[in-house]
Amino acid sequence: MARHAFEQESRLVPVVVDTDVLSFLYKRDTRARLYEPYLNDPPFIVSFMSLAELWRWALERSWGESRRQELEEYLTRYLILHSDDQMCTRWAEAMHSARKRGRPVAPADAWIAATALLLDVPLITHNGTHYSGIEGLRVICEA
Repeated sequence: MARHAFEQESRLVPVVVDTDVLSFLYKRDTRARLYEPYLNDPPFIVSFMSLAELWRWALERSWGESRRQELEEYLTRYLILHSDDQMCTRWAEAMHSARKRGRPVAPADAWIAATALLLDVPLITHNGTHYSGIEGLRVICEA
């Protein structure tokens, strides 16, 4: 599985890419073109939650070894940010603020939002309404 160290001091982190947009890019879905203007200044960050969702996707579709290797290779172009105490705090804040605003967020989406909140960068998603209740989250959505 992809394991990438996050080195904040080495470069400016421009965006976090949500699982849906990551999937569009990987599958060369036409909707990926909507987000290409925002994806010209790497590195691009992916939450550990998106990584988990992609691997679940591969398992549910019974991908063989070569397709899983292809996905693994594809993911090397992204920096995967894993959870720590600060991320857990941001997750709790995202869950709380969304519920308080009457727009509860799914726990998986809250982890992805927490990644963007922790880094103070925008989240690129095609599912903007999933994140609409999270205070302080900057969302780029072309849906």
